[in-house]
Amino acid sequence: MPSLQETATQIRRDIVRMVHAVQSGHPGGSLGCTDFLTALYFKVIKHDPAFQMDGIGEDLFFLSNGHISPVFYSCLARSGYFPVQELSTFRKLNSRLQGHPTTHEHLQGVRMASGSLGQGLSVALGAALAKKLNNDSHLVYSLHGDGELQEGQIWEAVLFGAHHKVDNLIATIDWNGQQIDGPTDKVISLGNLREKFEAFGWSTLEMNGNDMDDVLRVLELAKQATGKGKPIAIIMKTLMGKGVDFMENDHGWHGIAPNDEQLSKALAQLPETIGDY
Repeated sequence: MPSLQETATQIRRDIVRMVHAVQSGHPGGSLGCTDFLTALYFKVIKHDPAFQMDGIGEDLFFLSNGHISPVFYSCLARSGYFPVQELSTFRKLNSRLQGHPTTHEHLQGVRMASGSLGQGLSVALGAALAKKLNNDSHLVYSLHGDGELQEGQIWEAVLFGAHHKVDNLIATIDWNGQQIDGPTDKVISLGNLREKFEAFGWSTLEMNGNDMDDVLRVLELAKQATGKGKPIAIIMKTLMGKGVDFMENDHGWHGIAPNDEQLSKALAQLPETIGDY
């Protein structure tokens, strides 16, 4: 059984290979969120790769920042939702693995189409309320980009979640400080995110999203905070491009694919641990 870190390294290999193969996609945020999603799918959430869209009787995850689909697809494939070899079809014509996840492709593990930023928190809140109505004690998780928090719909959802005491939701913000147009502080500064969420009535935690031990520790704290009348937000500090030194903390890698030479350099830093597709 590979360790979580070995799995994360293999998923990072998948990401750079998928994006390179079609010279299209978003490697930066995918690499930065790999540790978090690896911990979530291979350790934390209770989920069933057999996949039922209603999700009754299992934890649910919603990817709001859908452009980081490479890491999402790799985690789904390597945790059993569909064959790992299908990763080779990423962004190709007639593939189920479109650049942003879609539901009409009937891809196991995908419960919402995402890519139009700002919508995922509203969907996650609705799913969490449905679990309450169904007396389903399982939890709902979501992931959002920090640049995405410049969308007004996010803050409407934050207000809604606190007002309705949606305390079975854990929303994580990928706070890497980078977005497609540059550093978030230069595009639209987000200020102190923890203070903002707390002021809106959420329980808030902070996490090093590139330290597997800290990811596991804080996700456990978040689970312990559920059921207490407040939704939970995790402010997750990451490095865009984590694991590939020339991509790290560089907004230029938000949506650019590596060339052949850059792919070789990246793979040299990411030893094969489980097996390439």
